[in-house]
Amino acid sequence: MSATTLFAPHALLPEGWARDVLLQWDAAGVLQQVQAGVAAPAGAAQAAGPVIPGLPNLHSHAFQRGFAGLTEQRSSPGQGGEADSFWSWRTLMYRFAGSLTPERLEAIATWLYLEMLEAGYTSVCEFHYVHHQADGQPYADDATLARCLLRAAQRTGMGMTLLPVLYQTGGFGGQAPHGGQRRFLRSTDNLLRMLHTLQGELNRGLHGSDARLGLAPHSLRAVPPDSLREAVAGLTALDPAAPIHIHIAEQTREVDDCLAWSARRPVEWLLEHAPVDRRWCLVHATHMTEAEYRAAAASGAVAGLCPSTEANLGDGLFDLPLWRDAGGAWGVGSDSHACVNAAEELMLLEYGQRLQRHERNVLASARQPGVATAMTLQAVAGGAQACARAVAGLAPGQRADWVELDPQHLALAGLPAPDMLSAHVFGSHRSSAVAEVRVGGVPRVQAGRHALHDEAARAFVQARRELLEST
Repeated sequence: MSATTLFAPHALLPEGWARDVLLQWDAAGVLQQVQAGVAAPAGAAQAAGPVIPGLPNLHSHAFQRGFAGLTEQRSSPGQGGEADSFWSWRTLMYRFAGSLTPERLEAIATWLYLEMLEAGYTSVCEFHYVHHQADGQPYADDATLARCLLRAAQRTGMGMTLLPVLYQTGGFGGQAPHGGQRRFLRSTDNLLRMLHTLQGELNRGLHGSDARLGLAPHSLRAVPPDSLREAVAGLTALDPAAPIHIHIAEQTREVDDCLAWSARRPVEWLLEHAPVDRRWCLVHATHMTEAEYRAAAASGAVAGLCPSTEANLGDGLFDLPLWRDAGGAWGVGSDSHACVNAAEELMLLEYGQRLQRHERNVLASARQPGVATAMTLQAVAGGAQACARAVAGLAPGQRADWVELDPQHLALAGLPAPDMLSAHVFGSHRSSAVAEVRVGGVPRVQAGRHALHDEAARAFVQARRELLEST
């Protein structure tokens, strides 16, 4: 029997749980057959535990993993000081970003993508905005840092959608950027030239067989209207299906500033002035009116939700039931990487909705009453759309990306397969229940560990030490 075949006694398919499932994929890592209710072929490899689709991580700033946990002290102690917020955290982030080198970025990203794989993510959308040297001058090779991220993904086996960021202003109305933002700044023409260069490299297979490019206008406060229009048009000319991700309506101050500038709320302004459709991912979109929820969902855009980061930064809670009732697609990301755990991100998303609505099992549905099953399927579908890659689950034509759960894990042992997934999401976080992870059919995590775990961990610790010494 070919090594490109796996028999799973239990597997989560797009339509729900199935028994006795045969998965077969080709040399390119694409599923060719997914058959349920069949006998195990002689000689076929067999999964020990339930097989679930790998989760796309639709929002990542890789370098921020290097200072996770290091911003949890008050920056304004004492009575009467301004409360800590996203904006005070951002100042600390700028200081850290100022000390990045290509070698440090690659070490951090390699460890991060390895962590993601061990935690059940199989794809990442990398929102890449540190472009230049510490003094704001371009590297001799203008795509130096972008290639660091592509190499990290290729080395670990992480599926990659790279989203170079357009960042030009320090606030609405064309405010001048300040010193902490100088590493981020690019002209629209310059960014589009880099995209053309990288696309040529991807076409030649220089960064693996399945990497993807898109564009990330950082936010409405950082990208003027003319630049937004020109960048989207330029990307569309390069690749009409390429994804577009944007931070939007994350903070109430952002909403207030946008109203002062344009007399429109951020999502309202974007829908009126940009061709928002299924290519777009609205990252955070935390602060919307009901009309904005419905209009944005109707556009076909994906909501990019990052529960652990939104909680860490005090952003607020997205009204996911309202979005879902309006037909909106959604996925999850780990953003600043205070948490790197696919199951825990889903748990936090559901728990936030419970706290907001004073209900339980909010994100289950009539079709999928198991909340973990329902959330996994929805997050995979929305994440695949945001990645613009064929990673929408265990179905023919999709990448052979999946996670095998450990049936011997104490939280899962003895349970039916759907309950194992529930225990994985809601009851196993101090000890991972991920046993094996495949990306494109290739085993990347076995017995819970990536082959590069120890080597990458040492390089990460050294890079973080150097960053802290130079910050």
